[in-house]
Amino acid sequence: MRARSAIVLAVAAVGACLAVGHQAAAQPSAEELAKKTQNPVSDLISLPLQNNMNFGFGPDDEIENILNIQPVWPVKLSENWNLITRTILPVISQPGLAPGQGRKWGLGDTTFTAFLSPRGAGKLVWGVGPALLLPTATDDRLGADKWGAGPSLVLLTMPGHWVVGSLFSNVWSFAGSGDSDVNLFTWQYFINYNLPGGWYLSSAPIIAANWEADSGNKWTVPFGGGGGKVFQIGSQHMNAQVQAFYNAVKPDRGPDWQLRVQLQFLFPK
Repeated sequence: MRARSAIVLAVAAVGACLAVGHQAAAQPSAEELAKKTQNPVSDLISLPLQNNMNFGFGPDDEIENILNIQPVWPVKLSENWNLITRTILPVISQPGLAPGQGRKWGLGDTTFTAFLSPRGAGKLVWGVGPALLLPTATDDRLGADKWGAGPSLVLLTMPGHWVVGSLFSNVWSFAGSGDSDVNLFTWQYFINYNLPGGWYLSSAPIIAANWEADSGNKWTVPFGGGGGKVFQIGSQHMNAQVQAFYNAVKPDRGPDWQLRVQLQFLFPK
């Protein structure tokens, strides 16, 4: 039932995004759209499909694959404020974690974030709001089976060709039947340099700390980057990017490195 509800929610979000695609009026440049895609609190409706291949995962150094379906929907609350909602629904293919375990495929837990952000911000752009953890996993191996909540904050600046900032959150579990509590910190810093024609260079690793793990398995600290391009097929604006990250610090069974490939459908107003 949880999985069915999560799929219905994801399909509804995708349908809503596609339904408004034809409403785009003025056509922004590829450079303008690229900077909007790099701003987590921009007023851009989008549907990113982000695939992460984690290499060297688990006791047998296999490949874990996570496809994140991530609809972004901004809402204009007033002349001065926007509310930007961001949902992450992961579809996971995970190898066995113990002898005799086979690969498990299904949905993971959903993360929902809502940022309250001022419209027409100055040099420093910011957003703040709640981050919610929803127990949508179809198997205990793919999620915590816990409800969780916590604060989230994004700060960024966009001087010239640059978009530089950080996104922070910490989620604590407060209900659910899972065996382990959740206390998870994430920090994603992002550094983007925009080139002519919608091309850009980017580094956006996600640093995570599982405060419930023992001291040697708390942190995941990746380094790396890549690039991408905003382009158009017919009337549909799109953003494609590739990044690779090496995990300099990781849990014992964590992956050695990650390849991230993302295709994002854009619906500028």
